[in-house]
Amino acid sequence: MTHAFADTMFTEGVRAAEESYGFREHNEKLRANFGPNDELRIRETDFIQKRDSFYLATVSETNWPYVQHRGGPTGFLKVLGPRQLAYADFRGNTQLISVGNLSSSDRCSIILMDYANRRRLKLLGHIRVEDAANVSEEVLAQIDLPDYAAVIERVFFIELQAFDWNCPQHITKRFTEVEFVQKLELQTASRHS
Repeated sequence: MTHAFADTMFTEGVRAAEESYGFREHNEKLRANFGPNDELRIRETDFIQKRDSFYLATVSETNWPYVQHRGGPTGFLKVLGPRQLAYADFRGNTQLISVGNLSSSDRCSIILMDYANRRRLKLLGHIRVEDAANVSEEVLAQIDLPDYAAVIERVFFIELQAFDWNCPQHITKRFTEVEFVQKLELQTASRHS
């Protein structure tokens, strides 16, 4: 079986490093036994819909990587299909580094974190940006956040190349305010039961 993430990321340099550190055989087993990881399934879609932020990496024309934190209401990153995601870019972002980077490379990497449950999903894709005025009403309706008071200026579309779930070993537990309140309410309710 193929593993789209490994096929994309395990370059000759990576394989040489794995060999040097004694991990090549282990990673070849992972590659052979998991995959193809090139279409989002229910598990990935559910995970993405519950996130309120992610990290987006792009590369500039001078080959410098740029990582940007993107945040919004829960579920603002939308799964439009098994290989397509989109999110709205709202008025107020004036640096436009990620937008500018797309003029030289459409490749991106996204990391979505669930700190409370120590889970991480990595996505690789090709990204493009469209001015909101050029996006169909149907797509705008799919990505709209009616309870979020902001004007959509641009829409980012990501065509999925591959994804991979990551080991939780070194993810430190952290809780959003909502997660903390929910956990506190559960503990309070269990004490009174």
